[in-house]
Amino acid sequence: MKTKIDELNWKILHFLQENARESYATIGRKIGLTAPAVAERVKKMEDIGIIEGYNAKVSHALTGHQLKAIITLKAFMGKLKPFLAVIPKFEEVVNCYRITGNENIVMEVVLKDQFHLEQFIDRLIQYGETRTHIILSNVVTNAPVGKTKL
Repeated sequence: MKTKIDELNWKILHFLQENARESYATIGRKIGLTAPAVAERVKKMEDIGIIEGYNAKVSHALTGHQLKAIITLKAFMGKLKPFLAVIPKFEEVVNCYRITGNENIVMEVVLKDQFHLEQFIDRLIQYGETRTHIILSNVVTNAPVGKTKL
């Protein structure tokens, strides 16, 4: 279902993506609507699935996870479906994507240290060949989706 998003909804989405706890009154002042009008638009976007939910951003480093990595997996023959069934249970995985190309999976993982990384890879290698890329820093994180950046 293709839904047309008007300019005001794009502006609301922009502000919610920057700070999902922003009050409807504050957003309304910024874009020229009343708080109830913003609330109604947000509710409609939630109802049709444009807004999928709200999350808290957590510092992985401050929770004891000093290492972040991107790991790709090229699944062995017959191992992709078993991997897809088990991967949601791996607490290290914060994002996982099934992709096209030579590899089947890309995962973003958070780990305590290099020893934790080694243990994690040992769990993965039964499913396929891995390639690990250590993340040094974030260049762009959760950039707002939108027609234009305000």
